[in-house]
Amino acid sequence: MTNQNSGRAALTYTFQKLRYKMANGEAGRPEITLTEDQIKEVETLAAMGTTEEIADYFGICRATFYNMMDRNPEIYRRYKKGRAKAGFSIKGSLIKKARAGDTTSQIFYLKTQCGWRETQHIDHSSSDGSMTPQTIERIFIDETSDQDTEMD
Repeated sequence: MTNQNSGRAALTYTFQKLRYKMANGEAGRPEITLTEDQIKEVETLAAMGTTEEIADYFGICRATFYNMMDRNPEIYRRYKKGRAKAGFSIKGSLIKKARAGDTTSQIFYLKTQCGWRETQHIDHSSSDGSMTPQTIERIFIDETSDQDTEMD
C-alpha cells in the first residue's frame, strides 16, 4: 500500500505543479512564433498563396498560422497587405485587357464589379394576367389522306 500512497503523492505533486504553471502561463506547448524576417516574408507569400500553403512553407498547420495572426497583429497586417497587392495586380491586368477590347474581360468586370447580371424573364401569364390560357386549340392531322391518294 505504500507504493500506491507514494504514487498518489507524486501524482498530487505533479498536478499542483501543473496548476501553478498554468496559472502563471508556463504550461503547455511553447508558443510558435515567426522571426522578423519571416513576418516580412508573409506579405510576399500571401500575394501568391493560400493560408494552407503559407503554413506549409513555415512547417506549421493552418490553424497555428491563424492563431499566430490572432496573437500578432503585424502578421495579420502583412497577410492582408499581401492579399490586397495580389488583388490590385490582377484587377489592373483585367482592366487593361477590358480597355483593349477583350469582350470576355469586359463582361467579367461588369458582372463582378458593377453588378451586371444576365437574366431572362419569362412571362408565364396569359394576356389577361392569369395563368390560365384563354383557349385551347386542337389540331388533328389526318394521316390517311396522303396515303390514300394513288398515282396513276
